[in-house]
Amino acid sequence: MIRSFHHSDFPVELLRERKRETLTVVLPTREVADTIGPIVETLTAMELIDQVLVVDAASDDGSGELARSRGAEVHQESELVPELGRVMGKGDAMWRALSVARGDVVAYLDSDTREFRARFACGLLGPLVVDGGVEFVKGSFRRPFAGEPGGRPRGGGRVTELTARPLFSAFYPELAAFAQPLAGEVAARRTLFERVPFACGYAVETSMLLYVRELVGVARMAQVDLDERHHHNQPLEQLGPMSYAVLQVILERLRREGRLLDDHAPPLQTADGSLVRVELVERPPLASLRASA
Repeated sequence: MIRSFHHSDFPVELLRERKRETLTVVLPTREVADTIGPIVETLTAMELIDQVLVVDAASDDGSGELARSRGAEVHQESELVPELGRVMGKGDAMWRALSVARGDVVAYLDSDTREFRARFACGLLGPLVVDGGVEFVKGSFRRPFAGEPGGRPRGGGRVTELTARPLFSAFYPELAAFAQPLAGEVAARRTLFERVPFACGYAVETSMLLYVRELVGVARMAQVDLDERHHHNQPLEQLGPMSYAVLQVILERLRREGRLLDDHAPPLQTADGSLVRVELVERPPLASLRASA
């Protein structure tokens, strides 16, 4: 069973006291000059993180230079493991970052978060620093839609609720217990990340969950409630490729496992853990009924 925590379980003072391993925070960046500065400043001011590592996608807005001026170690993603050619998306950048990450524990945080707070890093790293039974941590949060009346505080996570969660519920129900299975905020010991293949594009989070489950089991996986997070939401037309990437990962894994759906599909597990039975009822062609009358 996946273990659940709240970021308030891990105040920075506790982590400083219990810390026995070096910590790296990785920030993949692309045109985030309006957010990266405060994020790096917050992380360095915590006096907890040993390496704040920015992997920049040749941003034209000076994201990399801004991060460096605030104290981050900055690398261009194209310069990491260059023999593999062009960088093929976020997952590829995350994988290449491991080649220069020095921490025993590595956390990935999104770099487009507005109003960044230390709780994002403390919550994500906390279970690995404090609890020896945890090997992998994923963040969860409420994601309001920016720019809409009232922020729609229960919005966000559209690909999760319309694609990822139904697929996990059907084929890997224990992973559907993650409130935000596609969240980009993840942490683990570097030795575990180095054993995990990284999908190069939008599929990285889905693929990572499946591999980590296989390597360490769900009992060593955890999620941490980070409260609310404000960031840029993708327009609807860009969600199709994201959803299709998730579908491709699940189908490929099922193909490898030689699995098919049972006669009766399992119930859908919602974000709060409740189960919803979605029944498929099919009526026969009306003409067939008329023919038999």
